[in-house]
Amino acid sequence: MAKVGVVLSGCGVYDGAEIHETVLTLYFLQKEGAELVILAPNADQMHVVNHLTGEVVEGESRNVLVESARIARGDIKDILDVTVADFDALIFPGGFGAAKNLTTFATEGADCEINPEVMRLVQNTIKAKKPIAAICIAPVLIARALEDIDIESTITIGNDEGAAGAIETMGAVHVECPVKEFVVDKENKIITSPAYMLGQNIVEVAEGIEKTCKKLLSMI
Repeated sequence: MAKVGVVLSGCGVYDGAEIHETVLTLYFLQKEGAELVILAPNADQMHVVNHLTGEVVEGESRNVLVESARIARGDIKDILDVTVADFDALIFPGGFGAAKNLTTFATEGADCEINPEVMRLVQNTIKAKKPIAAICIAPVLIARALEDIDIESTITIGNDEGAAGAIETMGAVHVECPVKEFVVDKENKIITSPAYMLGQNIVEVAEGIEKTCKKLLSMI
């Protein structure tokens, strides 16, 4: 049975992992027979957003690992305790947490920093020639991690010009892609799909994520 590492960034689209994208990812991977290794950094979120109003909650702090455990039903590991030997493939659902908690892309764009443990796993997965997938805005962290080791990846976040430009500034190649499809970098074994960067509803998003999960598993 294939083991797939699923890296979460909190719980909720505006300050963590996008819940629809995450649950669909977990569902389609398990449906195809994969064993899940869910993980997240044990670190504070950039901030907390009230998902009813969309406003930042001043003075409140939440932990990425603790919040991610809500989606994982408690079955989750600290990213510090996971190595590339613990999985056969790696995937990152989207949500602003990928751009706020796993990287600083939301505030710094192409000059962003990346969580060192996220960088370690991404780089080691590529070096081990294991497949890796990223959904929605999460491909930016692939571009950032590979920038440091001079690997040019081919990825997509859909067709957002600002994010695409930042991705190319970080040394990756951006390819436009519709929500129901995915882009494959065959040389580096990277699969990316736009999901809610373009999707108008969960049905559209589900189609692209299902294809992404199936392709990821086929490349193991």
